[in-house]
Amino acid sequence: MDISTLLGIIIGFGALILGFILEGGHMSSLFLLPPAIIVFGGTFGAVFASFPLREMKKLPTWLKIAFTDKSYGTLEAYETLIRFAEKARREGLLSLEQELEEVEDRFTRQGMQLVIDGTDPDITREILESNIAVMEKRHKVGISVFEAAGGYSPTLGIIGTVMGLVHVLGNLTDPDSLSKSIAGAFLATLYGVAFANLLYLPIATKLKQKDKIEVASMEMIMDGILSIQAGENPSILKEKLKTHLGNIMEPANSRNE
Repeated sequence: MDISTLLGIIIGFGALILGFILEGGHMSSLFLLPPAIIVFGGTFGAVFASFPLREMKKLPTWLKIAFTDKSYGTLEAYETLIRFAEKARREGLLSLEQELEEVEDRFTRQGMQLVIDGTDPDITREILESNIAVMEKRHKVGISVFEAAGGYSPTLGIIGTVMGLVHVLGNLTDPDSLSKSIAGAFLATLYGVAFANLLYLPIATKLKQKDKIEVASMEMIMDGILSIQAGENPSILKEKLKTHLGNIMEPANSRNE
């Protein structure tokens, strides 16, 4: 579990509810079904209308990425690349082929296979960069979905409030229920703004951060693979990879899922 994501959401909503109670409000008045249906149903309807169904089927996967904390295997890749560089220098590139099956990371395995097969360095770089670009494009869809939800939600909240006030103005002959109806109308705005800023947009930001970490990890691996292909000294490669490691936050979603 990614504690920061869960803890941040709990603290955010908890602060809102606690502040409301300290001002004398009652918890029961925060939960009404009609504004919830308008805001949440309208938001998800707008999001589903904005993206292809094949992409929206990935929603559980994006949520899992945001709320789980798994390793890229960056340190393992670093150690593997150093070991490969040392062995290639002693025994040649072909000696690495028998060890590839033990490499769990697909990106590392694919890149090293290209090197062992004698692929032109420019083509190797092009293929690896293409893999990174495809992964970024895939991640951007999930980020865009939650950013869209964060944009639609406040607007749907305002629409829900206006609809509630229309109902209130149409029933001014019943003053006893007037204050309750007005409060219920403004709950829609509360739902829309609160969930946009405490759930949808934070998840989008978390997905962006994890995307950056994964890209940095893959770029480190790509540089290591190209250095091995160029026959660089393992000591120089080690220093080069250490520079990458300093810029990578280790916990993140695994490419192998």
